[in-house]
Amino acid sequence: MSRSFNLAQVKWNDPRVVVRAILGTLLLANLVAAVIAFKPFGGGADDLRQQQRRLQQQYAQLQAQVAQAKRLAGKVQTARVEGDRFLGEFVTDRRIVTSTIQGELNKMAKDAGINVTPTTWQMEPIEGSDAFEMLTINVGCLGTYANLAKFVNLVDKSSRFLIIENMQASPQQTGPNLNVSLKLDTFIKEQPGAAE
Repeated sequence: MSRSFNLAQVKWNDPRVVVRAILGTLLLANLVAAVIAFKPFGGGADDLRQQQRRLQQQYAQLQAQVAQAKRLAGKVQTARVEGDRFLGEFVTDRRIVTSTIQGELNKMAKDAGINVTPTTWQMEPIEGSDAFEMLTINVGCLGTYANLAKFVNLVDKSSRFLIIENMQASPQQTGPNLNVSLKLDTFIKEQPGAAE
């Protein structure tokens, strides 16, 4: 009892037929969109070659990024080691700062042939650092121009990282000597556990 389908006998006015036709059209449109989106039948050889090229380019870019990251990590490690070496060599420990720097200033003054008046010391915290402070030293000197120039040169070449912030010189009323006041800055470090 097979029935043959005859398109002429379809009653297009029947709402069931219209709904079935719309649903069939939507189903067909969904199938076409799925074939376009997912390519279930596989790509051709050209598509596979293009995909391989894209993947090789991505791989090369990722390798370059990894190499760049390794170079940066090496530079960071070198900077850390050099920074620690610099701090160990040029920044004085807080426990010995006054005796060390005062001794060095006295030695430089003696080598330059000048007289040093008593110095004043002022420590200021450095914003954002718990381990370092800035030490400001005010030094008064009395000597000839040549001796003071030698003293300033020795201070400039000091291994204690002394920074000459300000210098004022005035002549004495009698003789070739000058009165010079120097304002020096240096940095000191707090040893871990020393503040406790």
